[in-house]
Amino acid sequence: MVMGSRHGGALLLMESNPMKSSPVKGLLIFFGVLIVVGIIFSTLNLNAAKPATVDLGTLAHQVTAGQVKSVAVKDSTLTVTLSDKKVEVASKESNESFTALMKNLGVADDKLAAIDLTVQTQSSFSAWMSVMLPIVLPILAIGILVLFMMRSVQGQNSRAMSFGQSGAREYGKNDKNRLTFADVAGSSEAKEELMEVVEFLKSPKKFVAVGAKIPKGVLLMGPPGTGKTLMARAVAGEANVPFFHISGSEFVEMFVGVGAARVRDLFARAKKSAPCIIFIDEIDAVGRQRGAGLGGSHDEREQTLNQILVEMDGFDPSIGIIVMAATNRPDVLDPALLRPGRFDRRVTLDLPDINEREAILKIHAASKPLEKDINLRKIAERTPGFSGADLANVMNEAAILTARRNKKTTGNDEVLTSIEKVMLGPERRSRVINDLEKKTIAYHEAGHALVFHELPEADPVQKISIIARGHAGGYTLKMPTEDKRLHSKAAFLADLAGSLGGYVAEVEAFGEDNVTTGASSDLRSATQMARHMVTDFGMSKLGPRTFGNKEEMIFLGRQINEERDYSEHTAQAIDAEVTRLITDARATAEVVLKKNRATLDKLVAELLVKETLEREEFEKLVGPRPKIA
Repeated sequence: MVMGSRHGGALLLMESNPMKSSPVKGLLIFFGVLIVVGIIFSTLNLNAAKPATVDLGTLAHQVTAGQVKSVAVKDSTLTVTLSDKKVEVASKESNESFTALMKNLGVADDKLAAIDLTVQTQSSFSAWMSVMLPIVLPILAIGILVLFMMRSVQGQNSRAMSFGQSGAREYGKNDKNRLTFADVAGSSEAKEELMEVVEFLKSPKKFVAVGAKIPKGVLLMGPPGTGKTLMARAVAGEANVPFFHISGSEFVEMFVGVGAARVRDLFARAKKSAPCIIFIDEIDAVGRQRGAGLGGSHDEREQTLNQILVEMDGFDPSIGIIVMAATNRPDVLDPALLRPGRFDRRVTLDLPDINEREAILKIHAASKPLEKDINLRKIAERTPGFSGADLANVMNEAAILTARRNKKTTGNDEVLTSIEKVMLGPERRSRVINDLEKKTIAYHEAGHALVFHELPEADPVQKISIIARGHAGGYTLKMPTEDKRLHSKAAFLADLAGSLGGYVAEVEAFGEDNVTTGASSDLRSATQMARHMVTDFGMSKLGPRTFGNKEEMIFLGRQINEERDYSEHTAQAIDAEVTRLITDARATAEVVLKKNRATLDKLVAELLVKETLEREEFEKLVGPRPKIA
């Protein structure tokens, strides 16, 4: 349990989704490249030095004057190179030779003989290309454009045809990341229950021979982070069979009938790979109770659920298909899913106890270099109520902190700091507070700690800090030395007094008129605790009964309505009893703090210097805890 002052804050997360490429975009790129290439070639042609064009009379005069060095004849084009290396171009009729043409223009034979004359003949291929290219190139460009557009349309059609496919991820039986029960710590009872499924998948004939039918569906239930998906993969790994993994939300689309089509496709794929496991994660996304009136009426979701029910009825259990599903809200599932013949085997994965937490920590610590003196048992004691996912996060945060500190191995300090980071958020040492606020926070947290310490029914204090962490300006960390499933009335009353210890300490130190807003969250939690004691646990003068039938929002899991099964007079009695419990708890806290005022001041002085006190330092200052009478 954590006590601390809180201050509001907000965090805005923004994520941009890049626009998906389309065939139009590819077409625009194609034409853009063509335009750029054309511009480059046209620029090169413009910048190239073009030869001067002359008439035949001028050419004959240049030949007579001895200015022509060579002439290259190609069809009707004459390329003339002068003595000064300049190049000129002239044209003639294609059916008349250059020599006869010059003689007709009065050029002497000796002048013609002095010219290096070359006649270039065009090959048949070049001639054919010169004729065909102007026709073929446009046709080819149009053909490429048409082909590109047809492929784009076919791609759209193929995507439309695959819209009804399930999209389930398949993990093969020889997958290199295959998990087994050895990779899943704790949950020994769940493993024993699931071993029947493993044995059936390995040798179904043994069960069929004695007339036994293995359950078609196995529902894994438990709080978030307890390893439901991990356990399902471990079952497939132990049995060494294919594993089809899909989320319940992946079935539902905006088009009616798509979800049902995906269910049919999934079971068809599974039948081809039998024996195998189909795992539907978060099945409550499609399996909520039909006609409840909450969570929205959606024909597509109901059709998908109906198809799942039909498919589970339709296949023969002897072929070796096991449907596994996971949810942390089994209370909202449709009864048709839970009847015998469907999900009739229910396995609960609860939060791990201290021994299971230690085993989970060992698995997550196996890949991390640890210091020799690290104590995983102590870490397990500091993490009651943590799920397997929380413990994995703790060890990962510890490894990150080790790297940031430029260390090679992870120690107790990094892991314990990571526990507080996961529970409360990162430290905010840069937060600037004045001396009065710092002293107020110190009295507040010392008040919590001292009341919890002096009441033996409360859990022992593990740490006190006046360093801001997350939304808390300071915090007092108290945790049980062993796991508890049941809580007594005396423990609730001690927690109530400890919750008000910070408020009472502020009153004792600064007066009633100088109480701050730091106790707001403490007052809220104390009020809720007292109301639960009266209305849910029968721990009040109103007797052993409950008050009110609470309904919950199916898709939010929050209480939205309470059906009052009591009168207005009883409602006033409930309010009066809640007030009495809180008043008594305040009186208890006042007695403790007045009796130990000198110890409170000494504890505050130490906090103002060190800012953080661990359990050993705290108990050295305040003395040993009183024992329960």
